Amino acid sequence: MTSSSPGFPDISLSTDRLVLRPLDEADVPEFTEMMNDELVAAWTSVPTPYTRADAREWITLRAPAERAAGTGVAFAVTELLTQRLVGTVHLRNVDRRVRAAEAAYVIAPWARGEGYACESVLAAAGWLFDDQGFERLELRTAADNTASQQVAQKIGCISEGVLRNAWIARARTEEGHWTELRTDLIVWSLLPEDLDGVAEELAQGGTYAHYPNWPGRHHS
Repeated sequence: MTSSSPGFPDISLSTDRLVLRPLDEADVPEFTEMMNDELVAAWTSVPTPYTRADAREWITLRAPAERAAGTGVAFAVTELLTQRLVGTVHLRNVDRRVRAAEAAYVIAPWARGEGYACESVLAAAGWLFDDQGFERLELRTAADNTASQQVAQKIGCISEGVLRNAWIARARTEEGHWTELRTDLIVWSLLPEDLDGVAEELAQGGTYAHYPNWPGRHHS
């Protein structure tokens, strides 16, 4: 169901293991630690080093402004049992006329290898398609970012092509400094029909536990 408001609602989504909710100022310490991880710095465009002031500005000002304007929506990804922050999913570059958006995500170093990236992006995609009436979700992965490419494949995305020389990644020099490297971007797309059976296939493959009512939805 598509909302009549131009903004996105303050909504939380739940799976068997995760809760995706709006970011909160209490997330600043863990969010800052997560965004200072080496892999996050390498594959994203966040400031480096990433300060608590950067986190507070995003969490309290920029992300809420995007949500209110309907131009994007950022979710904190937390573990259901521990409530610990384990990542973030950002739906951005929203085009309401085309009903399309791009998904970007980060998984904290203390939570990798659990299948949380697939689970959280699928939950966000299901909500975007089912509740918000969108018809396309796009992911863009740097050419050498094989982990993100595997996530795109596992959740049912279709590779559509390469944007040549379209991104700047970062790498450490021998002296330990960051240097910038131009790279290609692989474009992936996910349509509503692509989600059919994906959660079940992942569950059977042992990537994460099966949750028959995925995704749960709770408005706040």
